[in-house]
Amino acid sequence: MSLSSILRRGIGLQLEVLTEPSADRLAETLVAFANGDGGTVLLGVDAAGAVTGSLQLEDAESLLRAGLVQCRPLVRTDWEQFEDRDGLAVAIHVARSTELHSLADGRVLIRTHAGNEALDGAKISYLAATKASGDFEMETVAGASRADLDGEVIADYVKRRAARLGRDVRMGEDELLGAVGALNGQGQPTVAGLLLFGREPQFFIPQSGLIYVRFAGNEPRGPGGLPGYSRREEFNGPLAQVIERSWAILLQEMRGEAVVRGLQREDRMLYPPFAVREALVNAVCHRDYRLTGRRVEIRQFDDRLEVSSPGGLPGYITLDNIVEEHFSRNPRLVNGLFEWGYIEQLGLGIDRMIEEMVQAGHPQPEFRPTPYSFTVLLRRGDGAQARRPAMPEWSGRLNERQIRALQYLQEASRITNRDYRELCPDVSPETLRLDLADLVDKGLVMKIGDKKGTYYILK
Repeated sequence: MSLSSILRRGIGLQLEVLTEPSADRLAETLVAFANGDGGTVLLGVDAAGAVTGSLQLEDAESLLRAGLVQCRPLVRTDWEQFEDRDGLAVAIHVARSTELHSLADGRVLIRTHAGNEALDGAKISYLAATKASGDFEMETVAGASRADLDGEVIADYVKRRAARLGRDVRMGEDELLGAVGALNGQGQPTVAGLLLFGREPQFFIPQSGLIYVRFAGNEPRGPGGLPGYSRREEFNGPLAQVIERSWAILLQEMRGEAVVRGLQREDRMLYPPFAVREALVNAVCHRDYRLTGRRVEIRQFDDRLEVSSPGGLPGYITLDNIVEEHFSRNPRLVNGLFEWGYIEQLGLGIDRMIEEMVQAGHPQPEFRPTPYSFTVLLRRGDGAQARRPAMPEWSGRLNERQIRALQYLQEASRITNRDYRELCPDVSPETLRLDLADLVDKGLVMKIGDKKGTYYILK
């Protein structure tokens, strides 16, 4: 792996750049990555990714030892160094761990978009329960062999992965499959390998397919209690094909009325495509594949679309933090589909799903978790196509700053606290916070996310 390919992911869920490294900060990041989806810590580079030339090999080794001493239990790491005429850079790779890790002072951290976040007691319990379930993705599948992986599917992955990462794979096919978790050390296919690249994965893992049902009306039953569906499709194969084939059907069924503008025909969609595709991809890659007897289900009614996946919310995720936090039940599936191009950006889809639905004139998505399932419900509103947000009407009084914020929202679609401070640099942050809270109370804007990930959109 090259330094540039590591940096291409950007600082976030799986990359941290320590420009001024300390043992404490390194230990926190190692624990957060091990408890989450894994990641890489870079030493000897600045925030822009340039090698600083200030790092010495013995200093990096000493720093890593000092950081690891603070981890309970010890975090497993891999070491990689890069040298050029500007100096030395070191990459410390951390894999997702099946154990729950803490620091010597007792803190349990997880990696979020805001950085390393300490968990409270309840979230630690949820995370510990998930860790205790083991690494199901890496289990071997009885009766499966290397011949059960599809060479054409693997070739498509390799090609699109190289385009996504901006570099060719410099390893043999089996070596790559081992690196991504598709083969174990003995060359046997894993659960992740069959789901991503299997010729007939449903032969070994029958619950890994998807069912789509289109109902005529708003209820699942027709006259006389008979099934009320007008279309029913089943999708099997590796997950990439399941996603693409079901997405093709959804695009057909989501087309609303057509309008003609000038000489151009414009098909209006019943739902924002991004919101639907995000719900579909999340259901496929985050479901609990240990649960047998149920597949991912998409149920489309005249007034709503329901996407349901087996398995409750993973890790420490709850309805309260689902927008701003991220935890993958199946990190190898997620990473594989990300490198394949089926996931746009790790961990940033739920907030945009909400935004797209609201901006298109629909209600916010509804999330319904149970211990054994999770359902995303998209309801149709008055507006059935994406549109530029209109300036909301308000008969009361707004101050000049708030009017400026609404005008900014009309052009930029969203505004953060930082954006608002740049618009009004001479006003205190607390006053601006109260301005935005007042706009929310008046029903003019909607708050999305929490803490550092908070932003506002026109309602």
